[in-house]
Amino acid sequence: MRPSDLAREHGISTQAVRNYERDGCLPPAERTSSGYRVYTPVHAAALRTYLALVPAYGHAAAGQVMNALHDGELDRALTAVDRGHSQLLRDRETLDAVRSAVDHLTTESAGPPDRTPADPGVRTIGELAHRLRVTPATLRSWEAAGILVPARDPATGHRVFRATDVRDADLAHLLRRGGYRLDHIATVVHRIRTAGGTDTLAAALTDWQRKLTTQSLAMLHAATHLDRYLTLRGPTPAA
Repeated sequence: MRPSDLAREHGISTQAVRNYERDGCLPPAERTSSGYRVYTPVHAAALRTYLALVPAYGHAAAGQVMNALHDGELDRALTAVDRGHSQLLRDRETLDAVRSAVDHLTTESAGPPDRTPADPGVRTIGELAHRLRVTPATLRSWEAAGILVPARDPATGHRVFRATDVRDADLAHLLRRGGYRLDHIATVVHRIRTAGGTDTLAAALTDWQRKLTTQSLAMLHAATHLDRYLTLRGPTPAA
């Protein structure tokens, strides 16, 4: 098979096929005496697998999986796959948590009374950052955008995040992963904070739910190609 044969199947350029080989997403091709690449059904399966992995796990993770396989490190490849499933599960759990918060929000009146920093429900910026797996700098940028409005401990001046702040941070984290801009997120959070206008939030959550479903299906599709590729290549040698 020639590079053009692989390229034609996926509507990509022959240079893209060569680039994928160069980057380790395809196994090295044999060369003819005149220097032309010769691809086999194994290369075709590798390309199908890589292109199926991209919408499921992203370009970086897809490349990690294929490079690990071609380095003979099956466990490293599977770890990258497992990491993607773990993040997807976390996104689903966060989505459920935000929906639950919105349900509670619609039944609340003015909101919970203020708490003191000694209240176990209050979190520091470091604790909240750890919970969301982001950096404190990220939370400060959300605050600058008007997404978060933490109180200050009058004794120390440190930020304190109450239950409603955690809810807003969960929402911001979810929508950022969905590709929403900070100014859009700030608008959504403001509407939730004020008159309980949840229509915008409901639309955003529905959109993100569709994205999660699409990604889950892409993972299933990628898994079938990955299984076929592993079977076609035969046992992966130990590193």
